[in-house]
Amino acid sequence: MTFADVAAQLAARTALILGWRPDDFWNATPAELLGILQAMAGEGDAPPNADAVHQLMMRFPDSPSGET
Repeated sequence: MTFADVAAQLAARTALILGWRPDDFWNATPAELLGILQAMAGEGDAPPNADAVHQLMMRFPDSPSGET
């Protein structure tokens, strides 16, 4: 199988399983896709608690001014 074949199959599966559009698939990193699939399978690390999320939001704000 070529890379293009595998990518097309993964894109189709993410559309069916995750409801992703093609842009969602192509803009996701392999690590993001793996993390989502692991979480769906009950594998991987536990999700962060509220305090950890707050700390990340303060450290990496969505806007230059820090407003959320």
